Amino acid sequence: MVSGGAMGVDAIVHSSAGANNTIAVVANSLDIRYPSVNRFLIESIEKEGLVLSQFPVTTKAAPWSFVIRNELVVALGDILIVTEADKDSGSMRSVEFALKMGKKIYVLSHRINESLGTNELIEKGLAEPIYDVEKFANLYGTVPQNQEIEKDEFFYFCQTSPTLDSAVKRYENRVYEAELEGLITIENGLIQLV
Repeated sequence: MVSGGAMGVDAIVHSSAGANNTIAVVANSLDIRYPSVNRFLIESIEKEGLVLSQFPVTTKAAPWSFVIRNELVVALGDILIVTEADKDSGSMRSVEFALKMGKKIYVLSHRINESLGTNELIEKGLAEPIYDVEKFANLYGTVPQNQEIEKDEFFYFCQTSPTLDSAVKRYENRVYEAELEGLITIENGLIQLV
């Protein structure tokens, strides 16, 4: 998962993917942890995942650096998901980059007069709406063959093919119980849903 390390949706997706399964592209130099509210999240991604910057030391985030950052975020991802966007927002600049790069764009649908940018993308056929998150996740994650798997936080964590060490650290004995039940396999230190 690739995102910008910012507050809001960026922080949520980095946390949900897990620090070891994410790339944070920041709008400042690597010696600065911005925004400060995400300092611990960014530090954990530095240790377990990957933090990238295109900027020299002491460069602070500025409106222009977010645009440059967004282009790299889009370039590194396979697809672009826009959760909400006004017509003149930075997210719509990311959409422009995605269209130029030929990336598939997904958006969350919104009510009339809300998130006018994403609604316009749906109207013009430039983006596909996500109506069912689980169905969408199964397009890009592992679709389990065993329908008896409880679809909880552990299930979604295992869809990311985490390492055994990170799974045990987070879920302890549940990992081994799931393996004994035949719900997951562990191969080459990575967990896969069955």
